[in-house]
Amino acid sequence: MKRIFSDKFIPAIVLLTALFLFSCTFVAKVYGEPLRIGIIASYSGPYADYGRQFDAGIEVYLSQHKNLVAGREVEIIRKDTSGAAPDLALRHAKELILRDKVHLISGLDFSPNAAVLVPLLNQAKVPTIIMNAAASGLTTGSPYMSRVAFTVAQVSAPMAVWMRKQGISSVYTIVADYASGHDAEMAFTDAFIAAGGTISGKVRTPLNNPDFAAYVQKIKDDAPEAVFMFFPSGVMPPAFLKAWHERGLDELGIKLFATGEATDDSYLEVTGEVALGLITSHHYSYAHDSDLNKEFIKSFRALYGNSFRPSYFAVAAYDALSALDSALTKNGGSTNPDDLMRALSGLRFESPRGVIEIDKTTRDIVQPIYIRETVLRDGELVNAEFHTFDLMSDPNLRD
Repeated sequence: MKRIFSDKFIPAIVLLTALFLFSCTFVAKVYGEPLRIGIIASYSGPYADYGRQFDAGIEVYLSQHKNLVAGREVEIIRKDTSGAAPDLALRHAKELILRDKVHLISGLDFSPNAAVLVPLLNQAKVPTIIMNAAASGLTTGSPYMSRVAFTVAQVSAPMAVWMRKQGISSVYTIVADYASGHDAEMAFTDAFIAAGGTISGKVRTPLNNPDFAAYVQKIKDDAPEAVFMFFPSGVMPPAFLKAWHERGLDELGIKLFATGEATDDSYLEVTGEVALGLITSHHYSYAHDSDLNKEFIKSFRALYGNSFRPSYFAVAAYDALSALDSALTKNGGSTNPDDLMRALSGLRFESPRGVIEIDKTTRDIVQPIYIRETVLRDGELVNAEFHTFDLMSDPNLRD
């Protein structure tokens, strides 16, 4: 038989074959392993619904995509903070990075829990997608942090503009005393004054204060034309609305307005009739009229029935996986931190809330903001959208 290769070429062929087989094994190992995603959120305590909603949004997305993200299986590693607990969030993040070797950190329902991670993310270079933390400027602290949720300023300023257009000239503000509450107060105040209005009074309440009797009485005594409020979703808004109605402020003609946390879809049925007629501004409503949202609701009900309603937390979790899928598809599947962040930046895609963008420079969310009224429709309370501000960015990040 005629020899095709001389003996001196055989070692080189063996070496090349070995390198080829090793590279194939390496690629299979890297791109075949599950995507490990660490979720830092509240799974216990008064804000346990936040984590429950995150998990539901993730499950809806996976159910619609054969349990895959960009062709890869997903491993979710959950860490509980039970609320705003930055020290605990930081400890969880270190465990996720060092022990669990996650490709991505997400969740982050409270702003202090997200803000505390910035130095760690910059050092470890771990991509992070915020699903809820809503304080302004979070993503500007680290090139490895992006957001698919919203900012409180982003939903507060449009309310101020809309209220001025309705002829309201003077407003009293009441907000929870933490970063997002301060953002709501500042964004609303700046926009309202810029539109020619005046602020007649301001008050900040402790973050975990369900007793609003004294605050509501003070508002009643001052008798302002209107009140704008911001409290995080959960126990605070229903408590405030109950106190408001018990003291008859609506009967005095004082108009109340709020951000959408006050009528969070997840809590709306429990909040009850005290929410009827309340005008709010937010980025998502369970009643949003789009084909994608209808499909989202259908999938959600198939998994959880009708007793558990999706909120903007679930939608943000759904969109986080959608963004991750799009980014990995865009960059060929690379989970290299810099590759992934480049692919996330500038993404534009449809969400159950409408068409959204991740800003190319700030990596923050740009999206429609809706003015809604809480109404009774087909036997259930819903936030009916009736006015839209198209593709709003955080006013604190604009030039």
